[in-house]
Amino acid sequence: MTQLKCPKCEGTLEAVVYSTIPVDRCTSCQGIWFDSMEAQLLKEIKGSEIIDTGDPKTGSKFNEIRDINCPKCQTKLTKMVDIKQTHIRYEKCPVCYGIWFDAGEFKDYKEEGIADILKDIFS
Repeated sequence: MTQLKCPKCEGTLEAVVYSTIPVDRCTSCQGIWFDSMEAQLLKEIKGSEIIDTGDPKTGSKFNEIRDINCPKCQTKLTKMVDIKQTHIRYEKCPVCYGIWFDAGEFKDYKEEGIADILKDIFS
């Protein structure tokens, strides 16, 4: 089995498991690769934000790198914006449907604050 490389910093991705759901986290920049539906499943599980151990400032720096390839199938990832929290920008694979969150983005994705809820109500 080939070791997966981080699409942002070329660091090594290591498996991290929470509630039987495995994800791949970069040992360098701490970004996280979620296979299809893993982020959505983990969003609903209390405490799963613990897998996002990275510094949001580091994540913000790496968020500027936007032209990257899927660590699984090497397809160019599509730039995405979360519908409910438009400040969250991530990348998604159009082939295998995996997604990449930079450090700190998964925690933010899980936490919908009052401002996010109000934006959703009035949009």
